[in-house]
Amino acid sequence: MPGDHRNAAIRVLMMPRDTNHHGTIFGGVILSYIDQAGAVGAIRRGCRQVVTVAMDQVIFHQPVQVGDLVSFYADIIKVGRTSIKVLVSVEATRRTDGNVVAVTEAEVTYVNVDIESKPIAVPS
Repeated sequence: MPGDHRNAAIRVLMMPRDTNHHGTIFGGVILSYIDQAGAVGAIRRGCRQVVTVAMDQVIFHQPVQVGDLVSFYADIIKVGRTSIKVLVSVEATRRTDGNVVAVTEAEVTYVNVDIESKPIAVPS
């Protein structure tokens, strides 16, 4: 987005293959991207590999339409010994008029793991 000062973890152009019977994007598709964006945030923080432990309540405030450019922002909100909690905020830029709408947000908790999937300390 022009003038966007935030660093999106990921941005995705929504395609027709991801629509439900209402013609909007499946909520599950958005949830999958939330999980990916949160993991990007954790990796940016220094984790090498994370597994998802929990995702809090997700309330959709606006539907996502085919052709929307959806931005997923990841902000670290808590770091534990082996876990990290990331707030993922989701915004859609409408292809029809360029307006940006808040879609949803979620707090996602990950555990930092080694190659054997055993918890390890989050880097300081």
